[in-house]
Amino acid sequence: MNEVLDKIGYTGYYLFTLATLWVRYILMAGAAYLFIWIIYKEKLKHKIIQKRLPEKDKIFHELKYSAITLMIFAASGILVLLMKQSGMTLIYDKVEDYGVPYMIFSIIAIIFLHDTYFYWTHRLMHHPILFKRMHLVHHKSTNPSPWAAFSFHPYEAVVEAGIVPLVILFLPIHTVALVIFFFYSNFLNVLGHLSFELFPKGFIENKFLRLHNSTTHHNMHHKYFNCNYGLYFNIWDRIMGTNHERYFDTFREVTHREPEHSSDGTLDGSPEIQGV
Repeated sequence: MNEVLDKIGYTGYYLFTLATLWVRYILMAGAAYLFIWIIYKEKLKHKIIQKRLPEKDKIFHELKYSAITLMIFAASGILVLLMKQSGMTLIYDKVEDYGVPYMIFSIIAIIFLHDTYFYWTHRLMHHPILFKRMHLVHHKSTNPSPWAAFSFHPYEAVVEAGIVPLVILFLPIHTVALVIFFFYSNFLNVLGHLSFELFPKGFIENKFLRLHNSTTHHNMHHKYFNCNYGLYFNIWDRIMGTNHERYFDTFREVTHREPEHSSDGTLDGSPEIQGV
């Protein structure tokens, strides 16, 4: 790492990190948008949660603020690097230092820690004093697209970026484990903002699977604002009583819809598509 820094410097490392974030964002959000919103849109119309998709100007808003967020996330990468160089973190590079079982545990641990961190910081940002200053930008997308995954006000982006610098202070974690966590987090974030429910009908009927959030869960948060604060899991919302009272019914309604067919036998989904 020191040899790389000697060649490219911190500016080069920042730009490399930013480019990596953009590639990941475009691959995940872009693939979701391309395949679900464009290529298979007609076949999946009946799975649109709010029965309509947002206008194009909302998507531009999401892209604009996501670009700002990625710059802040890249800066947090520099912070993590500086912390590691100063010996402040418990990041390690050799798997044999802790073994494979611990590495798997650390991935699970950071996911659960992030879910807890997200729930409580998210609820805090819904406080009237903070909402307009920090979180309203994200809630401009009352019916989000995959591009909304990182559509944050800069203040919120700083909070969102805070999980890794905090966790690496007390949790030994391998660099590869961090990369796996980032991809998992990005994937679930894009899925949560998809606006199409792709989870199967019986998902919430299983007592274990229902502890994981669906796309409907987060979509309802964007629609109603005052419920469904969780990120990956439906644990804190259940404990704190913040699930929307109609979450499970809404999920069932969406997943039990059948695609409509026109008189000529072709697929004709009923939801309205706006500006896409």
